[in-house]
Amino acid sequence: MGAQDARHTAQRLRTIGDELSDRFYERADVVRALVVTLLAGQHSLVLGPPGTAKSELARELTGRIDGASYWEILLSKFTAPTRMFGPIDVAALARGEYRQVYDGRATTAHIAFIDEIFKCSTAALNETLGFLNERIYHPENGGEPIRCPLIGAITASNELPTGEDSAAVYDRLLVRVEVGYLTDPSNFAALVRSAVGSAEAPPRTTVELAALQHAVAEAVPAVEVPDAVVDAVCTLRAALRRKELVASDRRWRQAVRLLQASAYLDGRTAVADTDLSVLTHVLWDSPAQRPIVEREVLHLVNPDAKEALDLADTIEELEAQLDAMAGQSREALSEWVIKKAHHQLATTGKRLEKLRAEAASAGRSTATIDRVTRRRHAVRARVLTEALGVDASTVQAQL
Repeated sequence: MGAQDARHTAQRLRTIGDELSDRFYERADVVRALVVTLLAGQHSLVLGPPGTAKSELARELTGRIDGASYWEILLSKFTAPTRMFGPIDVAALARGEYRQVYDGRATTAHIAFIDEIFKCSTAALNETLGFLNERIYHPENGGEPIRCPLIGAITASNELPTGEDSAAVYDRLLVRVEVGYLTDPSNFAALVRSAVGSAEAPPRTTVELAALQHAVAEAVPAVEVPDAVVDAVCTLRAALRRKELVASDRRWRQAVRLLQASAYLDGRTAVADTDLSVLTHVLWDSPAQRPIVEREVLHLVNPDAKEALDLADTIEELEAQLDAMAGQSREALSEWVIKKAHHQLATTGKRLEKLRAEAASAGRSTATIDRVTRRRHAVRARVLTEALGVDASTVQAQL
């Protein structure tokens, strides 16, 4: 495949990302992270509470790869390795032969979706680690290891790992993205409307398995990493170490391929500073650390988004004040809105609009700004309904 084919593949993957972002509200950043992870030949974790479309999003993305063998499983503490990698051939066993059936299992999958990944049984742990790490499976009968064609796995969980066994799996998941319930009232309203009546089938762009494999094996590794980007990575590592956030050398090295994949997805032949944004999903272990990592990354690559996070602090403070005023009179709440909340929400709204326009005109990502804007909409909706008593059905028209 030539350069033109590589550009065509990247374009189709961008279109797939756009289609999924339109379908799954407030998931644009998540979709991009998952696509970049697959292009890097790595594994991802989607972390969030039940009912946040983790499984549906993973299936929809992996289903866009024509010709790929897809495998998915919901793990439990009792899941046997043979259920994952190949059950015993009962007919062969009756003839005195010990053989496993691998078709349709992890051993033959190009793409895998593993739900409740941290419920992996102790019995299946070593084989799961070998599958994720080296793409190999050791048969039950002790035969030659089987090389698996796995490009990457998307995993999901409602909770973080608690024991050493599950922590070992967690360490192998390079990209970790959090999802939550919808925050923007307009998106929630659209979600409710989508459940009523029959909608037209959304567009469904796909990409050929061979094209994706070529991108992973050849096109992405060929993307240049300039010295300036290497210097920025070193600066980021030092900044995180000052905050006692230390990632392993292996994780940093693997992250370089993510930077290359991000640039490839955007149709560029060299990594740029903006690609460093993907590291927001790589360099934290607990969700409490993620905002710290995000601020340090954005300090380097996206000043608009960094200021948006500062504005988010103001928005969160307003919501905390609203919570603290629960039970107070409507007069007291109205006075608070007039003297403080309305002005601060209006000021942050105008500034977010300006930041988004500046970022868009400069070609920088607006994902963080959009996320903070949705949060502002959600808090403003609460202020209107809880503090001013505005009918919830009319709130959307006022946002």
